Amino acid sequence: MKAKVNGVEIHYTVEGEGPWLTLSHSLACDISMWDPQMAMLTRAFKVLRFDTRGHGGSETPAGDYTLEQMADDVHGLFAHLGIRRSHWMGLSMGGMIGQAYALKYPGVFESMILADTTSRQPPAGAAMWAERMQTARTRGMEPLVEGTLARWFTEPFRAGHPEVVARIGATIRGTPPAGYAGCCAGISKIDLTDRLKEIRCPTLVVVGEQDMGTPVEASRAIQANLPGAELVIIPSAAHVSNVEQPEIFNIVIRDFLTRVTARG
Repeated sequence: MKAKVNGVEIHYTVEGEGPWLTLSHSLACDISMWDPQMAMLTRAFKVLRFDTRGHGGSETPAGDYTLEQMADDVHGLFAHLGIRRSHWMGLSMGGMIGQAYALKYPGVFESMILADTTSRQPPAGAAMWAERMQTARTRGMEPLVEGTLARWFTEPFRAGHPEVVARIGATIRGTPPAGYAGCCAGISKIDLTDRLKEIRCPTLVVVGEQDMGTPVEASRAIQANLPGAELVIIPSAAHVSNVEQPEIFNIVIRDFLTRVTARG
């Protein structure tokens, strides 16, 4: 399904019954990134998945995007679907969008799961993102695929699960270069750590112990600055921990969601 919100056409799916739970994917992915979680989640939740602007089946506007724009896309989608309250789970860029949304629209999220993400870019981050944006815009996505996969998965997983790595590689390769670059612009400017204390919903922070892109230290910073946040480190996982260690990831998020929904 598609909806025109905030000036952009967003592709989305809704599955399951229960309280709303919204899933937001990583840069250079799409809603299929959450496939390993869907069978479990749809038993207890009405799950909204959407492709971020510039990704998957959503429209790719020209130019740079901001995290605030992407949060407004979500807000427009919520209005379109009549969603007043939702749990949120976002990985990497999806976690950044979640933080931006929770700060701009307080009281909408019942809870947040922030997986393999950050609240502030390191000093060298701007140059790194500028280089990736330049590569995508001048040479396309192909030169970015192998390096991205090397950061996203541990070497043993890449060797042992070539079919999964190939599938994710195809998603990276198929991401519109303009959409990738547009989102990189927003990611490169994230600086929310000092404002996390304003967020009041229960939050779980999850990170792969070998995540190089958004390392454990970044998740510890979120936990330290967001009141009451919990932290779980997933063993033998890099950046896309929900795909590399789905069984452990699913147990961790199921336990958290069971607790927060019981409170409500």
